[in-house]
Amino acid sequence: MNTAQFVRVPGHRMALLDGEQSYLQSDQFTDREKVALRYCDAIIGNPLHADDAMWAELHRHFTEPELVELGHYIGFMSGGQRWLLTLHVQHGELAESMCARAAAEAGKSGI
Repeated sequence: MNTAQFVRVPGHRMALLDGEQSYLQSDQFTDREKVALRYCDAIIGNPLHADDAMWAELHRHFTEPELVELGHYIGFMSGGQRWLLTLHVQHGELAESMCARAAAEAGKSGI
């Protein structure tokens, strides 16, 4: 798994987030962004890809607190996206459904 499955914007630089990690050869991303995307791919896909060389590069671009925050955010977001996929809904659809349900329940109770 990689970041590609969550990005579907043809023509946008984010379209370079594909299974072949095309972003690594692109001049549309900074070195800092590229290593952050590699970190993301390792967290989402294969944690063994976070080898000593990657960690050294990550530490050249990020502080320890930034790496913790970035890793936490990647894990949180990817976990949420995977959960939405198990529900067979897209981003935003669950919130719309919950609001509609709340409105219907409020209408029944006269609130």
